[in-house]
Amino acid sequence: MPHSDTTPTYIPKSEFISYLDSYAERFRLRIRFGRRVESARYDQKSGRWIVKARNGDVLEEYVGRFLVVAAGENDEKVVPDVNGLDSFKGVVIHSSEYRTASAFKGKDVLVVGSGNSGMDIAYDLFEAGARCSIVVRSTIHIVTKEIWLFAMRLMKYLPISIVDNIILFLCYLRFGNTAKYGLRRPNIGPMYMKCYTPVYQVIDVGTYDRIKTGEIQVLPSLTSIEGSMVTFSNGKTHHYDAIIFATGYRNTIRQWLETDEGLIGKDGMAKNNYPDNWKGQTGLYCAGLNRRGLFGSSEDGLAIADDISKAYNLLMHVNGVKSDEKYKSV
Repeated sequence: MPHSDTTPTYIPKSEFISYLDSYAERFRLRIRFGRRVESARYDQKSGRWIVKARNGDVLEEYVGRFLVVAAGENDEKVVPDVNGLDSFKGVVIHSSEYRTASAFKGKDVLVVGSGNSGMDIAYDLFEAGARCSIVVRSTIHIVTKEIWLFAMRLMKYLPISIVDNIILFLCYLRFGNTAKYGLRRPNIGPMYMKCYTPVYQVIDVGTYDRIKTGEIQVLPSLTSIEGSMVTFSNGKTHHYDAIIFATGYRNTIRQWLETDEGLIGKDGMAKNNYPDNWKGQTGLYCAGLNRRGLFGSSEDGLAIADDISKAYNLLMHVNGVKSDEKYKSV
């Protein structure tokens, strides 16, 4: 369902919520909020999927012919198992728990993780008067919002490889050699990574300039913690009052999906490579679980909708089936 011609490029929250409500109403989507899935299994006898979900104190049961697993890659927060973390004397939080930098004013804070969350938090801490360091282990593409918006427009007219070359050229003009300051770029271009992998570019909000001046220090991976002292892979040790882990999330699909029909692996991701990653047996599908980014999720969704539509129309033609979805509290 397209947006109207008068919709602005940056949609206000209220207008976007209205669009989602209209979308659900038009396509008669019966959305159940505030539920947590506890189990999903295929019942051989009935030929149906049985999903049990927790709604407060009530356990609900849903029964359907098809099950689409689109829970995404990010659900449960990840905190690395660092030797001696339990001995740390200061504050330890995950980025999902971060609310304001004011509590860290005048303190030494270590941010672990160099994605968008980590970079944004580091800059926020610096602005609030904290002495901030950031751990950067992996290669990253750092871009400006203006460069990225320009690149998105170019994608309508140019191949992705050319767009990536333009992005990298513009980024070099803006940032120079980022590796000089501990921010190495991947060998794969930023637009390709966004479209085909779960790794996204970092939109710089001012952090890079603070890194260049040394006001935010870039450090390698940490190896151990003892009290308030943190040791890094380069052998150096520093004192910190707080550690913020901006280390992402993992999915929890295999905690509740009891029957996978060979479609989803132990890591909660699709077992098969594209283009055979989205369809299993007995009406099971998965979307966005093949590490192909937003573009892959979109392709999966379109393929799944088309396949279910064909299967459903065939059932209606052969058996006169209209709807067999059931719901009850158990």
